[in-house]
This record gives sequence, structure tokens and C-alpha cells, in this order.
Amino acid sequence: MYIVLLGAPGAGKGTQAALLSEKLKLAHIASGDLFRQAMNSGTALGIQAKSYMEKGQLVPNEITIKMVLERITAPDCLGGIILDGFPRNVEQARALDDALKMQEKAIDKAVYIKVSEKELLKRLTGRWICRNCQTPYHEVSSPPAIAGKCDKCGGELYQRADDNTQTIMKRLKVFFQETAPLVDYYRKAGKLLEVDGEGSTEEISRRIISALTSEN
Repeated sequence: MYIVLLGAPGAGKGTQAALLSEKLKLAHIASGDLFRQAMNSGTALGIQAKSYMEKGQLVPNEITIKMVLERITAPDCLGGIILDGFPRNVEQARALDDALKMQEKAIDKAVYIKVSEKELLKRLTGRWICRNCQTPYHEVSSPPAIAGKCDKCGGELYQRADDNTQTIMKRLKVFFQETAPLVDYYRKAGKLLEVDGEGSTEEISRRIISALTSEN
């Protein structure tokens, strides 16, 4: 099964993708991780992506699509994948669909994790992230066992500079203007599943799995 996770910043896409990957035995493909891995490995695509990222520019769709498709051919993807952080707009979604079609593959379902603006603000302003493994924490809902340290790797936790109310509001506005149209794109394609993204991590995970399994 090929799945896309959609949701605003703070909706919990990364957390849910990791849980679903483990429970459904699907490869978790996060666009941010792909860029970092490609650059660290010094691949041709990684070098191309780095040239844009160093200038603070968005990596062109063509390069991003090639990275995703290259990753999809890996052995661990034979049983299916979960895409997290990609596609980010309709143009990327169309390009991905076209590229997958050439490989006789297709996105099966797009899961939209719906969270209210009030809840998103609450989550993002209290968010802490591990510098090493990027595991997210929250000072209220999911604090680390030891303040300032990651439970998984012991790395230092930090707050992103843009995790303040004013900046978050701008990020959400950008999301709803540019990324939210993906919801309509996948709805029209008959592939959209909308899931309530508020509640405990496990509750949300169960809702997503229930929605996916009831469709099959």
C-alpha cells in the first residue's frame, strides 16, 4: 500500500508515520530525511539539492521526485510506503502520480490528519526536538523522562526559532493556502481519508489504521 500523510505543521505527521510504519510494516519515507541522507552520502541528487538548500531556496520538484522514486526502489519498500512531508502541493502530487504511473504504481490513500488551529498553536509552542534524532517532545503532553534530554538517544532537546505564536500563525496560513489544496486533489481522486487528529497519540494511530483497513 502506498500512503500519503497530510496535515498542518504540528498535526503529528512524523509521529504517526513512524507508528504506522511499525504497525503496518511499511517503509517510512520523510522528505527531510531523504535530503539529509542524500547530502551526507554525496550522491548526485544530494549535491544538486544541497546547492539549492545552501541558498535558502526550495529544492525543485524534479530533484525531489527523483529522490522519492529512487528511495521507493529500495528492497524495504516492496511491501509499501508511507510518505511524510511529500507531496507539499498539487504540482508535486501530479508529478508524483505521473512518475509512479510510469512504474505501474500509484498512491492508494491520502490520510488527512485534521487538527484545530487552537490545538496546533498549543502543540507547536510547547514543542521540543532532539538535535540528534529529531524525535519530537511536548512539555505538557509528551515530556522527556529527563528535562532537556532525548529518551531515545540522550541528545540535547531544543525549540525551533520559529515555534512562537506569530511565526506559527504565518506558517499555518502558508499551509492552508498552498498545501491544503492537496486535500481537494486527493478527495476528487477518491483517495482521501479524513481522520480526527486530536487526542492521544495511540488514539489517533488507531483511527488512522481503522480508516485504512475499513477501506480495504
